[in-house]
Amino acid sequence: MSYPVEKSKDEWQAVLTPEQFRVLRQAGTEAPGSGLFDKQMPSAEDTTTYNCAACEAPLYQANHKFKSGCGWPAFFDAIPGAVTRHTDVTLGMERTEIVCSNCGGHLGHVFKGEGYPTPTDERHCVNSVSINFGNEKGDGSGKIDKEKI
Repeated sequence: MSYPVEKSKDEWQAVLTPEQFRVLRQAGTEAPGSGLFDKQMPSAEDTTTYNCAACEAPLYQANHKFKSGCGWPAFFDAIPGAVTRHTDVTLGMERTEIVCSNCGGHLGHVFKGEGYPTPTDERHCVNSVSINFGNEKGDGSGKIDKEKI
C-alpha cells in the first residue's frame, strides 16, 4: 500500500529514534505502562491533537483519550481519515492494526465491544512512541518536559 509520505528505510532511520523506527516502521510494541502518554489525561475541553511521531499528521483529538488501564494510551475514535485499519494475523489470531493514513506508521491496534463507557465502544490502543502531543515531540526515550503535558 502506498501513502502520501513515502521514505526509504535509511530515510526513516535518519529521522526516527531506534525505538520509534522499531515500532512505527517494523510494527513493534512498547512495553505496557512504559509510554510517556499512557497516564496523561488531558481535560475534556482540550483541543490539542496527538500527532504521528513520524510525519506529524494529526491523528487523535485529546478529548477522545480515555483511561482504559490497558498500559497504552487509549482513544475511542480517530480524526476522520487519519487512521487506516488493516487485518493483522501475526500472533495466530485476527486483530485490527491501525496505521497513520499519511505515512503508514504503525500505531497499534483497535478493539471493539469491550464495554468501555465511550461513544464508540472502541479502544484504539496506541503506542506512546508512535505519537506526539501537540507541539511536544517525543524521541522514544521519554525526554519530553513532563511539566508541559
